[in-house]
Parts: sequence; C-alpha cells; structure tokens
Amino acid sequence: MNLLLSHPTGNANVRAASYGLLQANLLAEFNTCIATFPGDLLDYLSRIGPFSELNRRRFDASLQPFTHIFPWWEIGRLVASRVGYSKLTAHQIGPFSVDAVYQHFDKHVSSRLSALKKHSLQAVYAYEDGSAFTFNKAKQLHINCFYDLPIGYWRTARRLLETERERWPEWSATLTGFRDTEEKLMRKDEELRLADQIFVASQFTASTLEDYPSPLKPITVIPYGFPQVTREKEYKGFSPFRPLKLLFVGSLSQRKGIANLFAAVEPLKSYIQLTVVGQKTGSTCLALDHALTKHNWIPSLSHEKVLNLMHEHDVLVFPSLFEGFGLVITEAMSQGTPVITTERTAGPDLINHGQNGWLVEAGATEALQTRLEHLIQYPDQIASAGQAALETARQRPWSVYGNELAKAIAQSLHLQST
Repeated sequence: MNLLLSHPTGNANVRAASYGLLQANLLAEFNTCIATFPGDLLDYLSRIGPFSELNRRRFDASLQPFTHIFPWWEIGRLVASRVGYSKLTAHQIGPFSVDAVYQHFDKHVSSRLSALKKHSLQAVYAYEDGSAFTFNKAKQLHINCFYDLPIGYWRTARRLLETERERWPEWSATLTGFRDTEEKLMRKDEELRLADQIFVASQFTASTLEDYPSPLKPITVIPYGFPQVTREKEYKGFSPFRPLKLLFVGSLSQRKGIANLFAAVEPLKSYIQLTVVGQKTGSTCLALDHALTKHNWIPSLSHEKVLNLMHEHDVLVFPSLFEGFGLVITEAMSQGTPVITTERTAGPDLINHGQNGWLVEAGATEALQTRLEHLIQYPDQIASAGQAALETARQRPWSVYGNELAKAIAQSLHLQST
C-alpha cells in the first residue's frame, strides 16, 4: 500500500503519524515545507540562535529517504516574521501569510500526484487548509483522500464563540477566527466534502461536524499521544504561606477561555500564583493588557522550557471554549501536573474527573472558581491526581497514536479494495 502524507510545517502529531505510517510500510512519500534530520546541514544550522526555529522541524532519521520538501514560501514567511515585515505575513492577504504558504504547498503537492500515481500511489493524507488542491487532483486520479481536522469545524466555532463576543465584548479583539474570508471557509468545506474518511483527535471535534450542511464520509476519532515520561515529580507540601501555583499555556485569546480564567482567580489572588505563557492575538485588547499586569506573563518559551515550567507548577488550567485537542493537556500530564480543562477539548477523552484531572463546563467562570477553591482547601488531591496523570501518560506515548492511525488507514484501504 502506498500513501502520501502531506503537511506544510509538521508538528508532534504529524511526526507521530509519519513514523507510524513508515513502520506499517504504508508511507510512499512525506511532503512538507522544511524538514531537518540528525546530522544534515539544517540540523547544524538549528543550533545557531537565529535558526533555532528549525528545531521544531526535526524528524526521525528513518524518514529522510521518504521526505520531499518545498521550502521557498515557508522560508519567505520565516524571514519576513524575523525582520518584522508584518505586511508580508498579514492574515490571508500577505504574500507570505500562513494561508499563502499552505495554498502554495497544497498546489505543489497536487502537481506531484500524476507521477506518483504511475508508481501505484493509492492514497493521500492531508490536513485542514492544505488539501483542497491535492484532493481535487486525487479525485481525478481515483486516489483515496484521508483528511485530518485538527480543530473543530468552523461553523460550530462561529456559533459557539459568537456568544463570547456578546458576553465579553471587551475581549472580542482576541477572537481572530472571525477574520477568515468566505473563500477560505468554503475551501474548508470543499476539503471535507472531498474526503473519503475524516480523522479527528477528540470526541468534541467529531461532534462539531454535525454542523456540516451535508452528509460526510466516516469520521474516526484517534486521540493524540503523550510526550515521553522522563522523570517523576515531587509534590511539595502546602501551607497558608504557599500559594497554589497555577499555569496557563496557550494563545491569549478568549477562544482559550482566558477571560474566564482571569475572572475566576481574581477573588482568590491571595491564595494563587498564576503564570501565563502565550502570545497576544489580534489587535490591542485593553482588558487583556490590564489582566496581564496582575500576573506573571511570559510571552514565549522553547518547548523544553515549557515542559520544565509545567513540571514546576501544581496545576495547569486550560479552560478552552473551542479546541480540537489541546496538546498542552498531554504535555502537562506527562510532567505529573494535573489539568483543569473543559468538555470542549480532548479532556473527556483523557481525563477521568477527580482521578487524573478535572473537567469544568466551558465558559462557566463560577465552576472554575469553585474547582480552584476546592483545590486550595484540599491540596493533597493535586498529588494523587498528578501521579494518576503520569500513569495515563505512560500508557499512551506518541507511538500508540501513530500505530492506531496506520492501522485505521490500512483497514480502510483494505475494505475499499475488496
């Protein structure tokens, strides 16, 4: 069986998917914009400060013979971002915007399919916003189309988040999802329409597809994996003089429930120390600027430093209102740090409430505050939940996700060939 995997930038789930497909002898080719491998030139460059961004594009050495790169538009985006030419990367309209990079990459991948079909290519696996051209060409060539939707469906996002603009108008500037053009939204719908099978990482994401206006092909839920557990955690004792150390990691948007978080901790500030890691989104938001002055704000950290920070904190709070998965959940749990999150994330797929973490209703500030008050009053529950979170992480490393994805694809291709 031969399959082409396509993703412009690569991330933890793409790395796991590519390796899982390779191990299952399904991978014909992996297409991405930039990829580094141990010992190559880009790997050496990634060790130099200005090129450290390349560290995020590192893949397993076994994938190198299967990897085809198309770097030029992504290099343009990275350079423009580095030197501060914001007009070049402006949302959707900039020649080196993320959307432009995805479309150019998608067109490039689609142009390769005819030649690969002659070498028995059976399927393509591509992701949201980067598969419309590829899928259209694949359909012409009778190639199967597997689609990965990493975040919930856009119509559901607008329906749910519109209420946030009404409830928290002073935070509306952070809700950048409303800026997408009609053309881009219709392209998302086209990708879904063309898919022969849709893969999502949470039950919540699957539920959002109920808002798609037409019938869809089968939807398969395969939760992502956890980072490797490399250390145990010592849970320090609590006292009236030691505040509860809370951590939030994510973009500073009301889509992540950041306004609810700030409101929930305000009455408890004598008992809580909140650290916020994330960059601002959208235009200026005075409410956000004011809230950040009250807490420890870190705009950006390397992935390794984020994991260390998670290890040092008592609880990760991730009150997202619309999330396809929420990788910070699994990252924190792999550090022995239990998580408070909502039902609109992968929380229900990973967390048994009260055992290895806690679930609260999305957008319910009072429920979040009540949960924090309970942990302040009964801090020993943090240690037991953290230890259970570590065990959950040990049971589902990234390799499990890659293996399950490859197995599901192989089964689908087998059924279609019989």
